[in-house]
Amino acid sequence: MTDPMLWFANRGTGVVLLVLLTFSTILGVLSGARVTTRIWPRMLSQGLHRNVSLLAVAMLAAHAVTAVVDSFVDIRWWHAFVPFAGTYKTIWLGFGALALDLLIAVTLTSLLRHRMSHRPWRAVHTLAYAAWARCPAPA
Repeated sequence: MTDPMLWFANRGTGVVLLVLLTFSTILGVLSGARVTTRIWPRMLSQGLHRNVSLLAVAMLAAHAVTAVVDSFVDIRWWHAFVPFAGTYKTIWLGFGALALDLLIAVTLTSLLRHRMSHRPWRAVHTLAYAAWARCPAPA
């Protein structure tokens, strides 16, 4: 028997995650393009980008955990990290696992940014676009 609250929590965190990733991507583009005005300084875009991204990572963790814990389908914990290893909606779960892996790499390099040169950080950070482009799976 499955708990319907977990099913709704999983779907809800997925939708909120998509909105947060979209907002974070827009703010990242604005920061990278150095779009600034007196009303909207660049540090505001950067600060919002950082905080929205952190919230998106927390929502991503909640989404992955609720998918694994929910017994509605058989998703093992490693299916969240190993792309295309699951048997349930293999393509969609695989793209989700790939997006999770990419966002882990982006998060880790962002935390280590002060120890890295700009070029490798930027190359890994650009992978966030691929994670954002992952379309939501049909219900």
